[in-house]
Amino acid sequence: MKDKVVGGMQNFSKAMIGPVLFLPVVGMLIALTAIATNTAIVTDGGFIWTAGKFFNGMLNPIMGNLSILFCVGIAMGMSKKKKADAAFVALMCYILFLGANSRWLELSGKLVEGATAGDLYGTGQTIQLGFHVTDMGVFLGMIIGVLTAWVHNRHCDTEFKGGFAPYGNSKLVFILMIPVTAVLSIGVTYVWPTVANGISALTGFMSTAGALGVFVYGFLNRFLIPTGLHHLIWSPFLYSAVGGQSIINNENVIGAKPIFLALLSDQSGAMMPDTCRFLTYGLVKTFGVIGVALAFYVTAKKVKKANLKAQLIPSTLTAVIAGITEPLEFTFIFAAPVLWLVYSILDGFFQMVTYIVGVRVCATNGILDFLVLNLPAGPGRTMWPMYIVIGLVEILVMFVVFKFMIEKLNLKTPGREDDDSEQAIDLNANASVVKKELKAKQSGSASGSPDPADPLAAGRIIVNALGGKDNILSLENCFSRLRVEVKDIQLIDEPTLKATGAAGIMKKGNAVQVVYGLSVNKMRTMVDDALEQM
Repeated sequence: MKDKVVGGMQNFSKAMIGPVLFLPVVGMLIALTAIATNTAIVTDGGFIWTAGKFFNGMLNPIMGNLSILFCVGIAMGMSKKKKADAAFVALMCYILFLGANSRWLELSGKLVEGATAGDLYGTGQTIQLGFHVTDMGVFLGMIIGVLTAWVHNRHCDTEFKGGFAPYGNSKLVFILMIPVTAVLSIGVTYVWPTVANGISALTGFMSTAGALGVFVYGFLNRFLIPTGLHHLIWSPFLYSAVGGQSIINNENVIGAKPIFLALLSDQSGAMMPDTCRFLTYGLVKTFGVIGVALAFYVTAKKVKKANLKAQLIPSTLTAVIAGITEPLEFTFIFAAPVLWLVYSILDGFFQMVTYIVGVRVCATNGILDFLVLNLPAGPGRTMWPMYIVIGLVEILVMFVVFKFMIEKLNLKTPGREDDDSEQAIDLNANASVVKKELKAKQSGSASGSPDPADPLAAGRIIVNALGGKDNILSLENCFSRLRVEVKDIQLIDEPTLKATGAAGIMKKGNAVQVVYGLSVNKMRTMVDDALEQM
């Protein structure tokens, strides 16, 4: 039972990442429009200002309609086959819900007066895609997406004969979802106000918990990375009412990050809100990892330092610039678990410090994301220079603590492995390195074997290492990992997967996560192409 629950949470987390992958791009572009419309540096009404206003108006609706994006993304991500059909059914059910819920509010006499989201703020209702509905935020999209995927996985292959033949397969899924959506649209009218009160209470607790709440949030967000469940920690705070909501320009903006982005164009000079306390988990990505890497290098054996440096530099730069930390982190998560615990505690601690001193930045990824999002707001509204000072202190603390613990406990961190241990994991996982490693691995094999320099051949090797095509039930990826559901976990060939450039492999039940870092999209493409040809 426990494995099923954990597996379900991992599947949901995996599916939720689909739409989230695109949001940082939207956020950075919105930040650029804020720069273009800042009359302190551009002419009001000029070409740049007009272009900025135009693109801001084009991009902001993405952040204002996250619910429908999560609905489609989760349905597609959680469905095991015919994903496009699942996404389309989910979209139709979402629209069905809006119409049904709006009409039931009217028929039941529960409709609150108000023509805009601003008018309805705080009433538990809102205007969404022109419909007056119960305000569920992104949770509406999540619920419909999950329900659609659940029904789809069980009935998308059901076929009928004779005159009912046209109503089988995905059409049957839609037919079954109509009464489900109807019941949901009526039920939330009575149930959701209680749920909303619970969410409000949780938000209030996080506010009253203050620094302690930030510490717990930061600690769990880092500590749960090996399980892949950390997405369930940060995403509700970033994109749902749990992270706060506010009326900005007469729009009901929900979630810590959309609130920050909506306020970027505000030139009043007002301080960013304290919902930013949920947006500083990029601190360790930009600064902390540098201290960790330095500690690994200083404590490494002399004969291994040159090779270790070649591995640490690209993996550290990947974390600092892009915010992808797993290639470095997976070198010590399992080799030195006590370091992972301390690392997570320090991450939570320094996020807590940023909150205590009043820093109000948006820093969820690497340095590029930080600069684009915070420079337009200015130091007066965000205190971003103090964020950098705290980050520099974090580098020093991480270095001192890691160096002390590694030497005191004689931990087998990178560069300190015994001579007879397995070859060190290649941190610079990318397509070219993968091909070289595969070529070396296959050298001496019988002629006629696939050429590993060919991405298709490399993809086949990964598929075979996952137990073969027939063993793979589903394949997705997040920012840094292939997330695979397999029939038989015993068929997984970990040494071969590591030889393809994987920085780490995690197995739980029938779920496998293969960490490739920034190259994960290339690896996913190679595997998809191989599966199509096999």
